Amino acid sequence: MVGSLPRFNSKFIVIAVSVILLLYFVVFPMGILLYDSIMVNGAINFGNYADVYSQDVNWRALSNTVQLSLLVMVASVIITFPLAWLVGRTDMPGKKTYRTLLVASYMIPPYVGAIAWVQLLNPSVGYLNSIFKWILQLQQSPFDIYTMGGLAWVLTLFYSPFAFITISRAMEKMDPTLEEAARVSGASPLRTLVDVTLPLMAPSILAGGLLVFIAAGSCFGIPAIVGMPGNIEVMTTRIVTYIYMGNDEGIRDATALAASLMFLANFLLFFMTWMLGRKDYTTISGKSTRPNIVELGKWKWPAFCGVGLYAFIAVILPLGSILLTSLLKSMSRGVTWSNIGFDAWEPVITSSQYMESIWNSVVYGVIAATIGTILSVFIAYLAVKTKVKGRSFPDLLTVIGGSTPSIVIALALVITFSGNFGLNLYSSMWILVVSYLVKYMTMSVRTIAASLSQVHVSLEEAALNSGASWIRTCKDIIMPLIAPSIIAGWFLIFMPSFYELTMSLLLYGAETKTIGVLLYELQTYADTQNASVLSVIILTIVLVGNLILNKLTKGNVGI
Repeated sequence: MVGSLPRFNSKFIVIAVSVILLLYFVVFPMGILLYDSIMVNGAINFGNYADVYSQDVNWRALSNTVQLSLLVMVASVIITFPLAWLVGRTDMPGKKTYRTLLVASYMIPPYVGAIAWVQLLNPSVGYLNSIFKWILQLQQSPFDIYTMGGLAWVLTLFYSPFAFITISRAMEKMDPTLEEAARVSGASPLRTLVDVTLPLMAPSILAGGLLVFIAAGSCFGIPAIVGMPGNIEVMTTRIVTYIYMGNDEGIRDATALAASLMFLANFLLFFMTWMLGRKDYTTISGKSTRPNIVELGKWKWPAFCGVGLYAFIAVILPLGSILLTSLLKSMSRGVTWSNIGFDAWEPVITSSQYMESIWNSVVYGVIAATIGTILSVFIAYLAVKTKVKGRSFPDLLTVIGGSTPSIVIALALVITFSGNFGLNLYSSMWILVVSYLVKYMTMSVRTIAASLSQVHVSLEEAALNSGASWIRTCKDIIMPLIAPSIIAGWFLIFMPSFYELTMSLLLYGAETKTIGVLLYELQTYADTQNASVLSVIILTIVLVGNLILNKLTKGNVGI
């Protein structure tokens, strides 16, 4: 496999550099964060944690985080399991269209979704509240988005696709033998679903639910836009509050909260991995299988309407709200045909400040995606194509980075790369690029690794035996064969980096403001129209990128 010594050296050097970079930019900052959270004057001291959690506001934030995450997790599973079953296992019409709509909110930046629902359910001027007040002749608005219920609602709509994707993929690959046996024994489709399918799907349901729990608990954008106006604090908003205090005490308190959040997220991730690795719940056989399609009969069209209603509420309604607001000539005149136009767009697309932020986001996303994809190729190669001890360790590091809450990554990078350890990246472009790499590289690694596993080793060996170096073998043989996955991996880093908010909010400088930060500031300062225009621009770029990605991967990969 390794050929002559020079070939081994080139391979070893390239992969070793990739591993060193991961250790330096993932493990080192996380280690410094944990160290700072428990060390005071060179001695271990947990008094920082005691001080932080002795404050009622922090206990409320922790309690709110856990309650919201549990509520969103349970609601997401309850909603998405029947949706996944209807779309993947029945003869309901329009399944392909509905599948696209149901995962569409996965590619909408959560803070954009929060802005949309604030426009819809604001107790003073929300579109839906105004409609209900007019129809029902009410004196007060029936809904208030700035409540725990409103916050849970928005979190559920924009993180339930995590559960839907996990459950639907497992459901469609499940061995149908046990279901067929139940049907032959006389069980109805509903009884088969409850007694056979549901128990067999338990690990995937748990995995999807835990993904939602981690994502909801790590979210900052939605709690900041929906929760903070209603005085609802969560862990992420408390961390940001402490950081913005700008003193050493605030940073130490933020560090304690961030370390707590990191432990919780990674514990749940590894618990999920262990649960899925158990053999007791095997539902996918080694043979090619195609699960039976259940005939709904008279329930076909009611199911079609029910799923369509949910898709309308979850996707079309908030996107329509954003688009409508961006097209209003004047917010004070209400929604009339004479008040519709592109007047609000002109000051946005002609503003150097706005265009600079968009350009920054594009540039930083391109740089992060390009560097990340190169690293992903070598990390995936190490895991799939070599038999070196510890070959899966770099892949594990990318998983840890991806599962660590964005707010924790940002704080760790601030503490580590502000000049205290020789390298000062604070407020520069590069600290943003590093944060994007740490958070989003894992999906690229997994996508490229899956493709590499299908490339037979004989092709590489033939090139090496012909005298080609390992680098040239990668360039001329391996990379062309996995080119679609490399491009997909590039987009999987670029797209979330482009619209990222949480890390950018803590890491940007005067010259490095991104579109996510600008949009957050506009919403915070009640510039609703410009915020809506920018949201539409973001959604358009994300949609085009996702369409390209789906085309390249034939629908197997999406944002």
